[in-house]
Amino acid sequence: MSRSYNRNGSAGASREPERPSVRDSRDADVYRKGPVTLRGAQIPAETSDERLLAKDGDADWVHSDPWRVMRIQSEFVEGFGALAELGPAISVFGSARTGRDSAEYRMGEEVGRLLVEAGYAVITGGGPGVMEAANKGACEAGGVSVGLGIELPFEQGMNEWVDLGVNFRYFFARKTMFVKYALGFIVLPGGFGTMDELWEALTLVQTGKVNSFPIVLVGSEYWGGLLAWARDTMVRAGTIAEADLDLIQVVDTAEEAVDRVRDRLALMRDEAESQARTAEEASTS
Repeated sequence: MSRSYNRNGSAGASREPERPSVRDSRDADVYRKGPVTLRGAQIPAETSDERLLAKDGDADWVHSDPWRVMRIQSEFVEGFGALAELGPAISVFGSARTGRDSAEYRMGEEVGRLLVEAGYAVITGGGPGVMEAANKGACEAGGVSVGLGIELPFEQGMNEWVDLGVNFRYFFARKTMFVKYALGFIVLPGGFGTMDELWEALTLVQTGKVNSFPIVLVGSEYWGGLLAWARDTMVRAGTIAEADLDLIQVVDTAEEAVDRVRDRLALMRDEAESQARTAEEASTS
C-alpha cells in the first residue's frame, strides 16, 4: 500500500476521495519538512531521519546549501561566544603585504599601543603586515590583541601576536564580528581587502544601519586621491552627498588617529546621555 502525508504531516494509507476539489487534493498531498512545505513531485522518497541514519558512504550532503547554513551558524555562535566579554575595542585594518621594516608597519605598532593605553582592545584580521603590527603593539602594551582570521587559498595563518583568535570560513560572518564588537575603525594603507572593509563600514553608517562610529584613515598621501575622486566624481554625479564625506576623517599620525577616535566616541557618549535625559524629562513632565 502506498503512503501519503496528510495536512498534519502524518503518514497513512492513500485514499482517493470521490470528488476532490483542487484544494482538498492538494491538502491531502502535503509533506512538511521543518518550516518547508512540499507537495507533489517535491515530496522526498525518504524522511530526514532516514537520511541521517543511513550508513551509505555518500558524503556529498556535507557540501549542500542546508549544511553550509549550519556551518555559517556555527561561525556566528563561535564568534559571539569568543568576543562577548571583550569590552571596548577598535578594529584596525591595513595591508597584509606591508613589510616589517616599513613606516606603515611601525605606524601600525604605534596605533595598537596607543589604543591599549587609551583603554581599548585591538581587533585585526589576524594576518601579517599592518594587522600583525597592530596586534604586536597591543600585545606589547599589555592589552587585549584580537585576530579574526579568514580561510584563503594562500593560507596566511594567525600572526604570533594574537592573544584571542577566531578563524572564519566566510567573509560576511567575519565582517559582522569586526562591526559588532568594535566602537570604531582605524584604516591604514591597504589593498582590496582593506577597501572592502572601509566601504562596508561607510555604507553601514551612511544608511543608518549602525551608529555613526568613527572611521579614521591614516595617511593623507595614500588616501588623498581616493577622497578627491569621491568628492569630484561621486558628489558631482549625485551618487553620494557631500555630507557623506564627513563620515571619514584623515590624519597622518597614530596619535591623531587615536585622538580622533576617542574624541568622536566621547561626543557620541555625551549626545546619548543628553538624549536619555531629555527622554526621561519628557516622560515625567
